Amino acid sequence: MTQHITTHFDAQSTAAEVAAGADLTGRRALVTGGAGGLGRETALALASAGAQVTIAARTLEAGNTAAQEIAEQTGNPHTRAAQLDLADPASVKAFATSWSGPLHILVANAGIMATPEMRTPEGRELQFATNHLGHFALTVQLHDALSAAGNARVVLVSSVGHVNGPVRFEDPDFTKEPYDPWLAYAQSKTANILFAVEAAKRWAADGIAVNALNPGRIWGTSLGRHMDTPPAAFDPSGKSGVSEKSIAQGAATSVLLAASPLVEGVSGTYFEDCQQALSYTPGVRRGVADYALDPDNARRLWDLSVELTGVDQ
Repeated sequence: MTQHITTHFDAQSTAAEVAAGADLTGRRALVTGGAGGLGRETALALASAGAQVTIAARTLEAGNTAAQEIAEQTGNPHTRAAQLDLADPASVKAFATSWSGPLHILVANAGIMATPEMRTPEGRELQFATNHLGHFALTVQLHDALSAAGNARVVLVSSVGHVNGPVRFEDPDFTKEPYDPWLAYAQSKTANILFAVEAAKRWAADGIAVNALNPGRIWGTSLGRHMDTPPAAFDPSGKSGVSEKSIAQGAATSVLLAASPLVEGVSGTYFEDCQQALSYTPGVRRGVADYALDPDNARRLWDLSVELTGVDQ
């Protein structure tokens, strides 16, 4: 039986508290969506631990502002920004091609949630394209940089929302059935976890650890910009007992998986509240759904992702 992984951190721990136990001097980190919200908090914590942080942002001006503020706040001058649009395959390829040297930490943090029905020029449903396919293509194209780093870590920011639905392998773009913003979001977040499961297996020999996480219920970031109030979908029972987190607390699990020596060698898992998650129990907004860890689903998603992006490793 596999040992359940726990740490002394919990739901109230902050990214700064987790980062205090890490020395990232000389390590290079990439945080997508690092211009604001959880991504900025994650980038701040990694920079405070000595990492050379690149903030990947859809709007370069916002990325540059965040990088400058983080450098001033931490006294770490090795923080920069670069433009990246995860929904644009050409932008992803250009970013990956321009990367030079090793990459020790990749935090796939950027994401969108519950958007109106929108599609990329290639016809992909936008949430699946942004949250999963863009990060899949980026990470796979950066594989050699991760491998060159030695003991690299990839962190995929998923959500408890994944329990609302699996990957729709026969209709990922909602072309056969009516679009549902929450099912589309759930699919993309399940895909994040399945990507971690398969990449962890494929890249184990390269020393690359790949894990996914639920940051918790955080209100006040740009992720919720398509909603006026926190949706009931976060807690349909109203009895989960899961409290809202601050942005600093929400970024803690990302930082744990990206930097903490407490999870050295851990790969292919899903964490929440700085602990490995238990199995999902219906009615409780916690845990990980069995279908999100299923190795057959993970292999199938990899094949589908290669088909849809044209990127493979």
